[in-house]
Amino acid sequence: MARKKNVDFNKLIKAVESGMPAKEIMSTFNIKSRIQLKSLYADALVEKGKAAPIAGRASRAGESAKKSRGIAVNKRGSLVVPRSFVEEMGYAIGDMFTLRRTKSGLSLKKA
Repeated sequence: MARKKNVDFNKLIKAVESGMPAKEIMSTFNIKSRIQLKSLYADALVEKGKAAPIAGRASRAGESAKKSRGIAVNKRGSLVVPRSFVEEMGYAIGDMFTLRRTKSGLSLKKA
């Protein structure tokens, strides 16, 4: 991913609000594409408090907590345990477990 361009957000907001054409704004701020212009303008609005930031991963964590704690089997046959459950239980990368079949299903025990 390319680095963010350093632009004076106040000047960018004023240019857009004054009705300056996009091509002129792009040449003034040395912006190469309309997508980059829109992204910088959105960042400027968020920084100045004129627009709310878009929620990132934090909101997804709440959703996963509501879901059941299902374990998936991937292509290699490995069991995939949700990260939220691993963190909640205090497990770390590299922890070993024993797995055995029981009458009710499977039993997973930290070794």
